[in-house]
Amino acid sequence: MRRRRAGRALLLFLAALYGLFPIYYVTVQSLKTPQEDVFGNPLYVADPSFENYTELFESDGASVRGFVILPRVPFTLWVLNSTIVLTATVALTLLTGIPAAYALGRLRPPGWRWWGGALLGAYVVPHTILFIPIYQVIIRLGLDDSHGALVLIYTTMALPFCVWILSAYYRHLPREIEESALVEGATPCRAFWRIVLPMSRNVLVAAGLFALGTAANDFMLASIFLLDRDQQTVAAGLGVMDVSLEELVAVAGVNLASIPIVILCALFARTYVRGITAAMGGGA
Repeated sequence: MRRRRAGRALLLFLAALYGLFPIYYVTVQSLKTPQEDVFGNPLYVADPSFENYTELFESDGASVRGFVILPRVPFTLWVLNSTIVLTATVALTLLTGIPAAYALGRLRPPGWRWWGGALLGAYVVPHTILFIPIYQVIIRLGLDDSHGALVLIYTTMALPFCVWILSAYYRHLPREIEESALVEGATPCRAFWRIVLPMSRNVLVAAGLFALGTAANDFMLASIFLLDRDQQTVAAGLGVMDVSLEELVAVAGVNLASIPIVILCALFARTYVRGITAAMGGGA
């Protein structure tokens, strides 16, 4: 018994180390000066400096480090653009996914089982295969080099999985809950808004976090569809920086941009697990 506990503890420790080491390494690199980055130890920082972080928030122009001239980056504007894209993506995904999932899982239209399988199949299709059609659609809609292009693409990427788990939850939710509200005089829409929707908050959080992660983890699409520097998100902006000159500043930007996502995931981690468990228990 003790050996089993020790083995489980060792596995948990290794898993935690595997997950936390990249965060530790990026943080250490972001606190180094260029001199220590070249001549220092890669696993720790001897003389921490926040110079790389302050560079992100300096005004336009250029800074001089030794014999190197570093251009300023509009990091604050990139953060604002990322916030707009992520918020719009989550909102649009939930606004379109909730009624679709309710219709698929609760009303069960003809062929609803086929539609559920088709949604899952659409989710597993590699998005690189669809890049050229997506690009053509974006050009036809006149959304190139705009936030609307990313919002539309990210929503289509996250929507199949979100509808899939939400429909599984609604499909196995007891119908007596709504019927009791209808007996009391509530309309179907009011019963859904006042009873069904609050009951599905855990699954909604899980779907929202999934949509957020889908949009936040993307780099390729953002760097392709956003060419204007003032329209770029954090991922696209940091991705086109000169790594040979601005490596530490880019690392600091990556570390700083990940903090809000980490905080949100930590705050809603338990709700996310409950939502996924409820969806899986519903037969997803």
